[in-house]
Amino acid sequence: MIGILGGTFDPVHYGHLRSALEVKEIFGLTEIRLIPSAQPPHREQPAATALMRLHMLELAIKNQPGLIIDARELNRNGTSYMVDTLKSVRQEFKDEPLLLFIGSDAFNHLKTWHQWPHLFDFAHIVVMTRPGFETQNLDEFFKARLAAGITELAHNVAGKLYFQQVTQLDISATAIRNMIAEQKNPGFLLPDSVIAYIRQHKLYQRH
Repeated sequence: MIGILGGTFDPVHYGHLRSALEVKEIFGLTEIRLIPSAQPPHREQPAATALMRLHMLELAIKNQPGLIIDARELNRNGTSYMVDTLKSVRQEFKDEPLLLFIGSDAFNHLKTWHQWPHLFDFAHIVVMTRPGFETQNLDEFFKARLAAGITELAHNVAGKLYFQQVTQLDISATAIRNMIAEQKNPGFLLPDSVIAYIRQHKLYQRH
C-alpha cells in the first residue's frame, strides 16, 4: 500500500511529519509520498516559492526511509487538483492500493473539491482524526464506502473511506509564518534544518 499526503508545506512542520510517520506504521505502507501543491485551488498562494518549499521538505525528511517527495504537481501547469494527481499516481501503480490521507477539516469540505467523487476511482480516502472525533451524519455516498478495517483497504486498490485517529500536533503553518514575521522563535515546531533554511533565505519576514 502506498500513502499520499498533499499540502502546501509552507513551511513543512512536525504536524505534517508526525502524521506521515504514524500512518506509515499503522497501515504498514511501502512508502508515503509527500506531494507539495503548486497552485492550491482552495487557499491563497503559498508565501514561499515552489522550489523553496521543495527544498524545505527535502531537509525535513532527510534520513527518513519510506518518506518520499513527489514533485508531480510542481511539474504540472495550472491549478493543482488532487483528482489529476491521483489519476497520474494510479497510472504508475496500477495494482497497488493507494491511500490518500486528509485531515478531518479537509474531509468536512471534501464536496467542494474538484470532481470529488472521482477521487474514490483512484484511491481510498483515509481521514486522520483527532482523539474524540465522531463520524456523524455521513451521507449515503460515504456510508456505502466505509471500510470496517485496514485489511479491507489492503484488499481493494481504491474506493473505500476510513477514519484513523492519529496524534494531532496542533501546529499550523500560518502560525509559524506569523511567529517568524514577529521575530519569535519557532523552535520545536519544525525541524532545525528547516528553521536554518528559513533564516538563510529570510523567508516569511515582514517587508
